[in-house]
Amino acid sequence: MVKEKKKFSFPSAYTVILIVLLLVMALTYFIPAGKFETIQYQSESKAFIITDVNGKEQAPIKANQSILDEHDIKIDLAKFEDGSISKPVAIPGSYQELDEKRPGLFGAIKNFLHAPIQGLADSIGIVTFILILGGIIGVINKTGAFTAGMNALSKKLDGKEKWLIIIISTLIAIGGTTFGLAEETVAFYPILVPIFMAAGYDALVAIATIYLGSSIGSMASTVNPFSVVIASNTAGINFTDGMGLRLVMLVVGTIMCIVYTIRYAEKVRKDASQSLIFDQKSELEAQFLTQDPDAEAPTFDSRKKILLSIFAGSFIIMVFGVKDYGWSFDEISALFLGVTFVMAFISGLGEKTFVSEFIAGAADLLGVALVCALARGVTIIMEDAKISDTLMQWLSTGVSHMSGVVFTTVMFFVFILLGFFIPSSSGLAVLSMPVMAPLADVVGLDRSLIVDAYNWGQGIISFITPTGLVLASLAMVNISFDKWLKFVTPLMIAIGLLAIVLLGVGVYI
Repeated sequence: MVKEKKKFSFPSAYTVILIVLLLVMALTYFIPAGKFETIQYQSESKAFIITDVNGKEQAPIKANQSILDEHDIKIDLAKFEDGSISKPVAIPGSYQELDEKRPGLFGAIKNFLHAPIQGLADSIGIVTFILILGGIIGVINKTGAFTAGMNALSKKLDGKEKWLIIIISTLIAIGGTTFGLAEETVAFYPILVPIFMAAGYDALVAIATIYLGSSIGSMASTVNPFSVVIASNTAGINFTDGMGLRLVMLVVGTIMCIVYTIRYAEKVRKDASQSLIFDQKSELEAQFLTQDPDAEAPTFDSRKKILLSIFAGSFIIMVFGVKDYGWSFDEISALFLGVTFVMAFISGLGEKTFVSEFIAGAADLLGVALVCALARGVTIIMEDAKISDTLMQWLSTGVSHMSGVVFTTVMFFVFILLGFFIPSSSGLAVLSMPVMAPLADVVGLDRSLIVDAYNWGQGIISFITPTGLVLASLAMVNISFDKWLKFVTPLMIAIGLLAIVLLGVGVYI
């Protein structure tokens, strides 16, 4: 009897992140620890606090421009005073290697086990938001409002499904380029995946529409305060410098993402077997298209319309809260918890049924919350090992002798690498710009090109980096990482080439 050979199955999101965590831990034994000194402004005392490489704070120094000039930091004091720069800024030329012993076998095991736990504690804001969101979705599903709404929308979109991709991608890209709409988009998947599937597309189209829209918007940031604005401020230039190239990247990049997604979506709609996740078709339909085909379609009555209107309205409030009032996940979670209480009164479900469905819905998204916690654990390992500053020092030294198009191209790839290890856009900006921006002066280029290389490099790696949002997004619909890589790699190469060309154009204009 011949044994049937087992087919290779790509590991789940959890395993992928744990593998990355192990690889990063291994790297810490080859990359020495090191730190830059940092300077931070205290608004209460109007003083600078300098922290040395060992983490020891010096006595506060009255803030004035001469202190910044003395430390070769080309940033206007006003940027600190008005709150544009609030995080510690690296001091150029202050890097020192640290004589820190790496833990032995048992210490490494302890760090490996502690990192996800600490990651969960550090990610409690987004975890709480995801669980509350899952609970609300469970309640709305129970009322039949989603199914009824999808049926009504499908009739209106008959023959115009591709406009759903165009409109949603564009709106999310605008959110990304203006105020960094990213983590908040996880709320859209449970709503839009069934709509796309009902329109004849697959779940991967929904992921592409939402995630690519957010990624290209954040990558091509124009006025995003958490990336291009803070990067420009710490580079010592106005964020409007280089705006022309960023607008070209935003428009062309968004069009590329939309066209790429529509081409794939229409191919799947015409022939379902062309789907990269065709082997999951039945599983995903059972998960998201819960309506029995033989059952009578639920009536889209006033109660269901009110429920969906309140749910949709909460997202509008969330967007304005994040954009205009700087809401964190604490405020966003409080908003959706308030929505939960409102729905308890108008859903028509009994108290026990409502609570049961809320808990079941939260349980459905528990895996997504755990992915976020694990990803944060990887970042914690890197922070504790103090290797990020060392990478920065090595890379800045490596490109200092280059010039022209070669310089901008290599800087793009430098920020791709740094973006993998430092997924926080604002964190990477305040660490890298004081060190990298002066290199532009050495080779005779505008500092805005360094900001663009940072923006586009750390942005494009976010399409696939396991320490970012992509695995959490894929976990929402149980799609494996390898299928996403197969889908997105050609698009990434095309957008990467566009970035290199635009950076080269910037050298000569």
